[in-house]
Amino acid sequence: MQDIIKGIIQKNNSKIMMVVLDGLGGLPVHGKSELEVADTPNLDMLARNSACGLHIPVSPGITPGSGPGHLALFGYNPIEWQIGRGVLEALGLGIDLKKTDVAIRCNYATIEKGIIKDRRAERIPTDKSKKITERLQEKIRKIDDVDVIFAPGMEHRFAVVLRFPKPLEKGSADIKDTDPQKEGNPPVAVTPGTTQAEKVAEVVEKLIKAVSAVIRDQKKANFILLRGFSQVPHIPHFADIYGLNPLAVAAYPMYRGLAKLIGMDAPAITGDVQEEIKFLKQNYKKYDFFFLHVKKVDSYGEDGNFKGKAEQIERFDRDLAQILALDPDVLIITGDHSTPSLLKGHSWHPVPVLLKSPYVFGGLCKSFSERECTKGELGIFPTINLMPLALANALRLKKFGA
Repeated sequence: MQDIIKGIIQKNNSKIMMVVLDGLGGLPVHGKSELEVADTPNLDMLARNSACGLHIPVSPGITPGSGPGHLALFGYNPIEWQIGRGVLEALGLGIDLKKTDVAIRCNYATIEKGIIKDRRAERIPTDKSKKITERLQEKIRKIDDVDVIFAPGMEHRFAVVLRFPKPLEKGSADIKDTDPQKEGNPPVAVTPGTTQAEKVAEVVEKLIKAVSAVIRDQKKANFILLRGFSQVPHIPHFADIYGLNPLAVAAYPMYRGLAKLIGMDAPAITGDVQEEIKFLKQNYKKYDFFFLHVKKVDSYGEDGNFKGKAEQIERFDRDLAQILALDPDVLIITGDHSTPSLLKGHSWHPVPVLLKSPYVFGGLCKSFSERECTKGELGIFPTINLMPLALANALRLKKFGA
């Protein structure tokens, strides 16, 4: 699909806005989903005047991670381009990765007698997490002949990059996550999946021991869980495919990392959605494609907090008027995947989406929700088709063929 699009792109002055409410989709609790419970007059108004539907990030029944979900939104086949979370996190935190690197996404966790009590160390505040990470960098700079680079993230998250003296073979980062994904379990053993990964696994085991020795005096963040072992890939740039000048507006590092990987401008910003929108306004004239990421909807879903997730959707709805005031030619509002509070995690369910432009039918949905979006003109479709629809509605695609 990208090869076809590249051949029929035409440039104009239109602006495309893609707002991603992370983990937007949900499931009914007492008969209604979080979207159906939330008071969202602005989203509902948009839905009545937009093309609506539901999209499937990977394939029916497959639960996507945030990386695959966002890649699909940007038109990249997530099965063809499987990118580790470690790379995305490290790039988002400002580390320039090399061919000699293995990047790892890490959580601070609470452990008692060898059992994980809290996988996120009670979501310790970012400022405290940063101090712990800086302490680790002071104490641990090298393991054997491997340089160790720590990068503080948001709340309980941080990244580690292991920089080896020579370029690594493909498969060197094929190591099983040490995060058991559920409390009440011991950490998963460091397990290499290939012979090429055995050397890296040895270094990782030493890293965990070294870190544990430094932070064992912490009450909450006294252990680390490692995920997304990965090496940096080569991937076509967004601008080269679509002829767009893109800006990513995301406070959370992983999403900036993914945006950087595909060549988007992704400056580091901090703060809540209001700060993101302020940054968006300041830079609106300089770009023609905007990716705005809203994280907290997903966080409350993962915590199983139905009310909190609905409130975060309502909070975004109140902020939405500022985005509408910019009057983009094409506005898309959706999620990268569903995170039902009922399941306390990502799920395989299709994700609601609305697309506003002058060239849609609209008038088919009364509000913005999972059930109402089944009535929309877009139907249920693969997520990778969303970017072609955005470009078409921005009049940026010429006719294909004679």
